[in-house]
Amino acid sequence: MCIGIPVQVIESGEFTALCRGRNGDEQVNMMLTGSQPVGVWVLNFLGSAREVISEEDARNINRALDGLTAIMQGETDIDVNHYFPDLEVVQ
Repeated sequence: MCIGIPVQVIESGEFTALCRGRNGDEQVNMMLTGSQPVGVWVLNFLGSAREVISEEDARNINRALDGLTAIMQGETDIDVNHYFPDLEVVQ
């Protein structure tokens, strides 16, 4: 399974961009989205940007990834509504 990681363009080039995200800085192939200006958020899948996203979407995806990390580390007392605010959790 491949998970898209939100990254923000910090230096734009013709076919690649230097982007910054939760895993630090990396060169990302921009051929599927086209060149994007500095400040734009994209979803990075294994080194390739596949979709331009909003800052709010980037924030929500990162929060969900934080929640998944907490669960994988064995945390049992997590606030599901904090990590996944866009989901309706029925208890």
